[in-house]
Amino acid sequence: MRKLLAAALCLAATVTATGCGANVESSADPKTPAVTLTNCGKKVTYDKVPKRVVTNDVGITELMFALGLENRMAGFAMPDDKGDLTDVPWKDGYDKVKWLSKDQLTKENVLDARADLVFAGWNYGFRDDSGFTPEALKKLGIPTYILTESCRNGRTKTSRGIMPPLDALYADLTNLGKLFGVEKRAAALIADFKKQVAATAAQAPAHRPKVFLYDSGQDQPFTSGRYAAPDEIITKAGGHNVMHDVDDSWTTVGWESVVERNPDVIVICDYGDVSAEQKRKFLLSYAPLRDVSAVKHKRIFVLDYVDLVESPRNPSAIARLGTYLRTVDRHR
Repeated sequence: MRKLLAAALCLAATVTATGCGANVESSADPKTPAVTLTNCGKKVTYDKVPKRVVTNDVGITELMFALGLENRMAGFAMPDDKGDLTDVPWKDGYDKVKWLSKDQLTKENVLDARADLVFAGWNYGFRDDSGFTPEALKKLGIPTYILTESCRNGRTKTSRGIMPPLDALYADLTNLGKLFGVEKRAAALIADFKKQVAATAAQAPAHRPKVFLYDSGQDQPFTSGRYAAPDEIITKAGGHNVMHDVDDSWTTVGWESVVERNPDVIVICDYGDVSAEQKRKFLLSYAPLRDVSAVKHKRIFVLDYVDLVESPRNPSAIARLGTYLRTVDRHR
């Protein structure tokens, strides 16, 4: 699937990647005047085009790669448990850009990289407990850009998400295109993604299966509310996220709410020390779930972590989940 996706992206939009041998527009010259963007609902002005960007996590890093901005990067931080990177469409980016840390960004590795922009998100690098925040980096003279999926929304101190997840993806691509002077490349990528998503959504079954996203956790499950990428991945694929009414992005819920909503399908987010197969075995053996439709009928589907966070892989994830949900609908 990843090889096919890589080929399709190369053929469909020559402006979307540098690794396909395509001719692409040059990113903006460093002397370009200041650029003002709206990020997390606030106007932010960047005095110059960044030349040494550092990113945190796989989805954020691949947003840069998908726009062909490897030459504007000084490095990235990412655990090595986020999936096989061998056949990703942006393999050239991983080959060219330095892997700064297999944990998270810190002030130290950002300073060591001589970064002139940190692109991260709340719970995707930025975190209050360690003091690695946009405010702290500003004091060091380092500008930041916050992943829109992770924007805090003010409902609680930790609640995240201010717009539908795909809108967040398109907003970030548009902003990055403007900041780096690659608007045409960003627009072409967005148009291609919208076309892919629409093609899958058009095939949605009349009776949409109810879907629960399982990330992790045994005492309480960690899942997706309406503002994390899985919500629209599930919706556009032809399902209904049973936690759509939760006004947050990634968050913890109770098992009783899962049982009450009785999903037809469970989607596992595959990453970390606990394998997808271990998660599957837990779900199928966890007594409180025994009467849940997805468990009774063993309707469990696996997607990679990077498919399920805001990233340029979201449209492909929608297509693959859509195929599975149509199969489920036909056999109910």
